[in-house]
Amino acid sequence: MKKTLFKKAVILAMALFVLTPVLSFSLPALAASDTLNPWGSDTLKDNIKTTTGLGERDPRDIAASVIRVILGFLGIIAVVIILLGGFKWMTAGGNEDKVGEAKKLIIAGIIGLVIIVAAFAIATFVLNSLITATTES
Repeated sequence: MKKTLFKKAVILAMALFVLTPVLSFSLPALAASDTLNPWGSDTLKDNIKTTTGLGERDPRDIAASVIRVILGFLGIIAVVIILLGGFKWMTAGGNEDKVGEAKKLIIAGIIGLVIIVAAFAIATFVLNSLITATTES
């Protein structure tokens, strides 16, 4: 029961991680599909501001902020998993099965944390490169 719930939570988190940037970058194209240059037009900025209520921020900055929040939340979850493994190990009382389970939790948490940090680094690099490449000098 716990494993299926955990698998569902992981799948949901991965789906949100994948879909958030896709939907964030497709919003401007949907908001002003009649313009020839959707990223640089003033009507697009007005449409985004009035439709979403997000203000004057660039949609790419908004996507970067959303990605940072999601990855920060996933990092907190990974640290909680590591702490849970440590708690299980300390309360195992010498039982080898519980110690083995705790080790697996700690290793899974560390691997998850490494993946999250790598994803954060890649997302930051890609978004900074995208913003640098598409802004006018």
